[in-house]
Amino acid sequence: MKRFTTVVLTALAPVSWGSTYAVASELLPPDRPLFTGVMRALPAGLLLTALARTLPTGAWWWKSAVLGTLNIGAFFPLLFLSAYRLPGGVAAVLGSAGPLFVVGLAALLLGERASLRTVLAAVTGAFGVSMVVLTADAALDLTGIVAGVVSSVSMAAGTVMTKRWGRPEGVGPLAVTGWQLTAGGLVIIPVAALVEGAPPALDGKALLGYGYMMLINTGIAYWLWFRGIGQLSATSVTLLGPLSPLTAAVIGWAALGQALTPVQLVGMGIAFGATVAGQLAAARAARSFSSAEKNNRNISMDLTNEQVRR
Repeated sequence: MKRFTTVVLTALAPVSWGSTYAVASELLPPDRPLFTGVMRALPAGLLLTALARTLPTGAWWWKSAVLGTLNIGAFFPLLFLSAYRLPGGVAAVLGSAGPLFVVGLAALLLGERASLRTVLAAVTGAFGVSMVVLTADAALDLTGIVAGVVSSVSMAAGTVMTKRWGRPEGVGPLAVTGWQLTAGGLVIIPVAALVEGAPPALDGKALLGYGYMMLINTGIAYWLWFRGIGQLSATSVTLLGPLSPLTAAVIGWAALGQALTPVQLVGMGIAFGATVAGQLAAARAARSFSSAEKNNRNISMDLTNEQVRR
């Protein structure tokens, strides 16, 4: 039950990220994605750090900078570049390949050996997302494709390294999330100033949108995401990623009047089913690992006892 609760809470992060397009298109100034990235990350990071009342110490200054760059500072600009150079569907499919990168990096850096079922779940999830978001006239752009792939690799590396480094002793996920968001926001500021110039004037609607993006879409969502990474395997967490484009499609249908075709509905079912199957496979692997660990511990105790008897 504890694992189920953790998975559900972690899943709220990609579900929240699925609302980004609708909020940006309806409430925020147009053509300011990098400024939006700064407004999402930096205020949220400063707020969470203030609430946690804990600053990094020692090596965690540079570790926070690295993680913040991978998860936020590099990921946001590359994601937006991909979205501008490619149709939204193509960019979303490239993003849905992230779990495959995490599977490879987790095996290399964490020793998390993914089962065939996990790999199939990741591939099937990406296929389902492609059915939801791809259109027949989708055009390809090399710069956009490279940016989309690198953004997925950046987020995957950030997820794996967040799991590898964990947290300083006695420090909770709130503080670590605040450090990463602050570092990532600071990385984006010079890029936004160079590319987009001075910040735009903000009306009440924009302030409402940025308030939602900062508090819900970023602050709480990333806190839940990093909290989940601390309690679940990196692969299990990343397999929740397809929930983001699925949520975006549902919001587009329910709130923006966008129609869903039968193919899209089938794709949504496939992607959601793959997400559930991936979590079941990850839970099975976790139970197997726990059983093996317990057996090894019992064997060690038996050997110790035998030595005592001798």
